[in-house]
Amino acid sequence: MRHSPDMMAYFLNADGSPKAAGTLLKNLPLAAVFKRIAKEGPDALYKGAVAEEIVAKVQGHANPGSLSLNDLQGYQAKEREPLCTDYKRWQVCGMPPPSSGGIAIAQILGTLEALETREPRLALAPMKPRESSAPAGIEPTPEAVHLISEAERLAYADRAQYVADADFVPVPVQGLLDPLYLASRAALIGERSMGTAEPGTPPGIQVAYAPDRSPLRISTSQVVAVDDQGGAVSMTTTVESAFGSHLMVQGFLLNNQMTDFSFIPEENGQKVANRVEPGKRPRSSMAPTLIFDRNSGEFLASVGSPGGSQIIEYVAKTTIGLLDWNLDPQSAINLPNFGSRNGPTELERGQFSPALIQALKDKGHSVNEIDMTSGTQAIVRVKDAQGKTSLAGGADPRREGEALGD
Repeated sequence: MRHSPDMMAYFLNADGSPKAAGTLLKNLPLAAVFKRIAKEGPDALYKGAVAEEIVAKVQGHANPGSLSLNDLQGYQAKEREPLCTDYKRWQVCGMPPPSSGGIAIAQILGTLEALETREPRLALAPMKPRESSAPAGIEPTPEAVHLISEAERLAYADRAQYVADADFVPVPVQGLLDPLYLASRAALIGERSMGTAEPGTPPGIQVAYAPDRSPLRISTSQVVAVDDQGGAVSMTTTVESAFGSHLMVQGFLLNNQMTDFSFIPEENGQKVANRVEPGKRPRSSMAPTLIFDRNSGEFLASVGSPGGSQIIEYVAKTTIGLLDWNLDPQSAINLPNFGSRNGPTELERGQFSPALIQALKDKGHSVNEIDMTSGTQAIVRVKDAQGKTSLAGGADPRREGEALGD
């Protein structure tokens, strides 16, 4: 921050000390930009004085970028069809590529369903969380953590191999979600952890790519909302790492989203799907999710979380908590975070019992206790005994959100 005078002026006192908690910040330049966008539309941002200042800041930085006015003027937001798949008696809809979140969540759920079909004793529903002395008061069973983490290993392996901007890369979406393919992936899950999963070979592959071995990163913000007209939204937004690029223009921070691309363009003569290319959108882990009743089509839940590459773990945990374990949204969010990004099995630090940790190690898991600062938000449509519907909300106590309703 000390290398960014604009950030210093906004976030700190004149003497460089931090502002007291609760200080009211007024961002007049940003308010002016919002007014211009409301009046002029996207051109207020992509053309004219604001665009020129963005380009000047990027090109004039100590580590200058090559962003140009032509880049900004040529940019267009894209509307894409949601990625909807069936899970038991629900329909789960998420983001298609270039986000990897929708595919990964669908793969995790589909793999777990295939596992249950193969071996009914592995159904998640009976594996309900149990009471624990940890801060959350409950924790999932070791068996549930094992199965979900293994399904996540498989999904993250495919994510690194195949998922990128579908405008540049032929992502085999249907193949990755094919029930027979997911059943073949589920067959790899046994009593002991597989450690590191290899990507599969889904139907529909057109090009051979090298896996993306770039480090996984975290950051982001999340909002869910439902109105009284039947509208529901799950919105994930990010500037990438904390405070993005640390460059501030007219009261807003510029992102450093380029770090969502693979830093390794090719390996062993094969290109990485998520390599940098002109005009290409980077792969994200965003997983804003809407859930519906399969039979009636009725809206059931809106879910999402920040957390960079860990978003997929957080949303999968909460979705399973809501659907399989029939938890209320706050309890599903409060569940200790866990999972695997195809490395060690990650457990939220200080939230799990020694017995669970030992049970996972006995199954061959390499366990890492780490900070897993999710910011999961959820709104769920619920019915009382008389059949009257209402909305229940939950906000993650790990961050600053809260659930509010009329």
